[in-house]
Amino acid sequence: MLKKLAYITFILFLTAGFAQAAEFVEGEQYTRVAEQPTETGDKIEVLEFFWYGCPHCYQFEPILQNWLKTKPANVEFVRVPAVFRPEWKVHARTYYALQAMGLIEKYHSEIFDALHKDRADLYTEDKMIAFLVSRGVNEKEFRSAYASFSIDNQLRKAIKKLKAYGISGVPSLAVNGKYLASGSSAGTYENMLRIVDHLIEKEAATADAKK
Repeated sequence: MLKKLAYITFILFLTAGFAQAAEFVEGEQYTRVAEQPTETGDKIEVLEFFWYGCPHCYQFEPILQNWLKTKPANVEFVRVPAVFRPEWKVHARTYYALQAMGLIEKYHSEIFDALHKDRADLYTEDKMIAFLVSRGVNEKEFRSAYASFSIDNQLRKAIKKLKAYGISGVPSLAVNGKYLASGSSAGTYENMLRIVDHLIEKEAATADAKK
C-alpha cells in the first residue's frame, strides 16, 4: 500500500511538472532573443531591467526579493537600470554609484519607498543626493562615485544591453542571454518568476547534456 501511494505521488509530481512546463510556450509567455554575451561565468545569468520611477517595478520588488532568498545556487542575479529617457540617467547613476560604494542593498528599497510610498521628488541629481545624505550617505564619496568614469562605462553598458535585448518596458527579466520574460507576457509577476525558474531548469539541463 505504501509503495503504491509513493508511486502515485511520484506520478502526480511528474504530471504537475510537465503541466507547468507545458504552460510556458516560447513566443507566448516568453520570447527568445538574439543570443547575448553573459558575464557570470559558469552560472546562469538572470538580469532584471528596472527603473526606480516605475510603479510596476515597485510592485514587483517584494515578490522578487522573496524569489532571491530561494533562487538556485547556480544562478547569478544582476540588476540593470533602464534608461529610456535622458532624465532616467539620474537613477541609473545612483544605482551604480551606491553599488560601487557597497551600499546598494541598504538603499535600494529605500529609494523605491521614497519615490512611491512617500511621493518624494528624486528625479534630479541634487534632490537624490540630498535624500541619500539625509539617510547617512557620505556626500563627497557619493558625488565622486556618481561622476566617475567607471559609472560612465557602466551606464553605457546598461543602455547597450537595453537595446540589445529589445527591452520596451520594465520590469523585464532576461535569462542566460537567450530568453526574455515580462509581466505583460507572463500575466502576473509571480508567473514571470515561474517562467524564469522553468528557463533556469532548461538552461541547466542543456549545460549538463554538454558535459
